[in-house]
Amino acid sequence: MVTGTVILTITGLVSRFIGFFYRIFLSNVFGAEGMGLYQLISPVLALSFSLTVSGIQTAISKYVASETSTHDYKNSFRTLWTGFLLAMALSAVCALGIYVYADPIAANLLLEARTAPLLRIIALSIPMASVHSCINGYFYGIRKTGIPAFSQLAEQVCRVGSVYVIYFICQKHGLTPTISFAVVGLVIGESASMIVSVVAILARAHQVFPADRHVSVREPSAFPASFRHTPAFSLRQSIFSYRRKHSASGLIGIYRRITGQLLQLAVPLSANRLVLNLLQSVEAIYIPNRLMAYGLSNADALSIYGVLTGMSLPLILFPSAITNSISVLLLPIVSEADAGGNQSAVRRAILTSIRCCLLLGFGFTALFLVFGRLAGRLLFHSELAGSFILTLSFLCPFMYIASMLNSILNGLGKTIRTFLYSVVSLLLRLLFVFFAIPHFGIQGYLWGMLASQMLQTLLCTVSALRISRRTYRQ
Repeated sequence: MVTGTVILTITGLVSRFIGFFYRIFLSNVFGAEGMGLYQLISPVLALSFSLTVSGIQTAISKYVASETSTHDYKNSFRTLWTGFLLAMALSAVCALGIYVYADPIAANLLLEARTAPLLRIIALSIPMASVHSCINGYFYGIRKTGIPAFSQLAEQVCRVGSVYVIYFICQKHGLTPTISFAVVGLVIGESASMIVSVVAILARAHQVFPADRHVSVREPSAFPASFRHTPAFSLRQSIFSYRRKHSASGLIGIYRRITGQLLQLAVPLSANRLVLNLLQSVEAIYIPNRLMAYGLSNADALSIYGVLTGMSLPLILFPSAITNSISVLLLPIVSEADAGGNQSAVRRAILTSIRCCLLLGFGFTALFLVFGRLAGRLLFHSELAGSFILTLSFLCPFMYIASMLNSILNGLGKTIRTFLYSVVSLLLRLLFVFFAIPHFGIQGYLWGMLASQMLQTLLCTVSALRISRRTYRQ
């Protein structure tokens, strides 16, 4: 588990490092307004992932883990194959719907008609994302995190590399690059990740199920021609046909059972993520709209939105790669300690997490306060980005504590509680989007982010400390 977490941490840091400088490149090439358009399509991707594969990936991982623990490798591949077919059917419908209805989605849902061509491009990436997500779920289940980590890195490198190549080709021929090229890069990155995952699962299948080089005695060609015309041969083939028929009906029953298991776990997980992503999508879509209600033009509203979400927030979120990886490690550790009745370990995890996150959070808050404006000027050539970084720096302690305590509470089986905390904090942020931005501009949204993050952190901390005190009394 520790090795897997280290791999994920290193890969996550490298991917974020590449992605961070990629965003700097995009902001310099396409400007703040282009970044705003690029960020506006993110809700569609998030919603499509929730609808198609998010819950299925987790379900595959869970059942594959239990099956491989008993060395039932054949059934683990059946689980993968069943989940893969479900996800591909959903992703095909979703991709087709987005491609066909891109114009009404852009105009009526995203409230920006210029995103329609971008939606048609990203629709192509949805089936690819489903393929590698299902396969990654399988490898997480068998605790081989190197494959998902490598596919993530391949996706990032190919996405960034392809956009760089396209940009320099345009420069060489005197063409003006558009933000559509960045979306094409996203599709190329997804295809690279899919190829890596498919090659890995084929290699795994070859390892688990080596090819049988012997001729089956059930094949008619395996018998002499003189024997194939005898009554004994006809009887033998009838018996084999009967067995094959009932074997096929048995397989159908197995796949029905696996489908039921996967859906039983995947549907509530997908529903929870869908609700959260819907709320986040409403938030993302209406920020530019509410900025126009404040009195800004469409171009200025998109530019401010692009600076905030495409430049300042990625810098603030960069250190969270560390806390996210620790959270991945904490969840199974806390689950195991709770199941084993080791309540003192649960208490230590809670208190240590709060102390470490406070220290880490205040450290990065101080760093961003001192160097925030300079970072905005040097990295993004934007004074506004520097101003946002200063304000957002106060989020750090609250973000890190909430992330860590969410993982601990999930490990203790309090998943409904953490889901409700996330919904409440998002609803509070939406109130600021609809009612504060028209009066105070983007500053009203920044206040909302701080208030909602403080509320979520308070709820998680109170819940975790109550559990900690209860375990201490026991």
